[in-house]
Amino acid sequence: MGRDHWKKIWVGSAGNMVEWFDWFVYASFATYFAGAFFPEGNDTAKLMNTAGIFAVGFFMRPVGGWLLGRVGDRKGRKAALTLTVTLMSASALLIAVAPTYSVAGYGGAAVLLIARLLQGLSVGGEYAASATYLTEASAPRHRGFASSFQYVSMTAGQILGLGLLLVLQNTMSDEALHGWGWRIPFIIGALGAAVVFYLRRNMLETEVYEESGDDTPANERGTVKALMAHKREAFLVIALTMGGTVAYYTYTTYLTKYLSNSAGLPKQTATLVSFCALIVFACLQPLAGALSDRVGRRPLLITFALGSTFLTVPIMTMLQQVGSFWPALGLSLLALVVITGYTSINACVKAELFPTGVRALGVALPYAIANALFGGTAEYVALWFKDRGVESGFYWYVAGCAAVSLIVYLAMRETRDIDLNRVGGTPKPESGRESAGLPASR
Repeated sequence: MGRDHWKKIWVGSAGNMVEWFDWFVYASFATYFAGAFFPEGNDTAKLMNTAGIFAVGFFMRPVGGWLLGRVGDRKGRKAALTLTVTLMSASALLIAVAPTYSVAGYGGAAVLLIARLLQGLSVGGEYAASATYLTEASAPRHRGFASSFQYVSMTAGQILGLGLLLVLQNTMSDEALHGWGWRIPFIIGALGAAVVFYLRRNMLETEVYEESGDDTPANERGTVKALMAHKREAFLVIALTMGGTVAYYTYTTYLTKYLSNSAGLPKQTATLVSFCALIVFACLQPLAGALSDRVGRRPLLITFALGSTFLTVPIMTMLQQVGSFWPALGLSLLALVVITGYTSINACVKAELFPTGVRALGVALPYAIANALFGGTAEYVALWFKDRGVESGFYWYVAGCAAVSLIVYLAMRETRDIDLNRVGGTPKPESGRESAGLPASR
């Protein structure tokens, strides 16, 4: 790939990293600020309250997907990416200064809720804008590799959050962390987002967007009406996201709490397990993305779904019994290797399904709906099962979602050879092969 391609990937990924740092530190630090915004009660109930607000952020993601997807298709990918980081900076600052329950009663929880809604709005647009941008900015034969940096940067954001948590855990007392130390990551996130705002103002637009050749009328670009002309693809995005998003949030944002709250590991050990596992996970993304450029997207998706369907229950069951760092790390890595089949390529698969004039919205809205229904509620569902004494029910729930996505992966067509510049993404004639799976129908 040329220098301009790498520059676009770098700027898009750096911004994505800061966005997801702000999004994920909420989950990473929840055990420390859960008691700050709610009255005294049992620890699981407090976590359920903060998990509920975490989930509410996901229900704003469809709104953000619609609004910012529309901006991305009408004003350009650059405009959407700049707007998302502005919203994220404001939300992080709100959490950093939110008053506690002892100061303002439930007023602090209300500020937390508003901030989380803004985060949901921002991330709802960020995922699609960055997925579209990275896919369009890459050379056709390297789209899987280039778009995999979306999850590299997402995971890097989480790694930075967990790394900061480890530093604070080892340099501050537990009392100080619970009292005020949890505010530090949100201050850092707000400042980081401000820096990214400057970078994104000077980023380059993608050539695919500037030279769009699809026949979407200018007044319909980024509209739900235009998206409805691609209903099959929109429903496909929801279905193929279902299993992946549940598994992803189970083994990333929820894993630290699970190891601490259910497996009984010390918080520092649980955090270190997640930190180390995510570093390996981030390194796997480009490798799997490059592999998909050679063998296609469907083989990786099918491998993920098979693994999640049949391995989730035994992995989660064994994780609950681990008593030390190394067994927990090994099982966590096994789960994340399986999930890589989805995370490394799902951005480009979704972008490859839609024409340029509705691509950002086509990725954003269905994906956000799937995340609101499944990804955002994963942690809450897990805690709900735990609170009722049937925690293993959650393992079967994750496996069942993966099984539904498996059916979709087996039926869908291959998207690797789609030409992004053609109306509706017509396969390139030079590939010399027909797409696998169901034929395209427009």
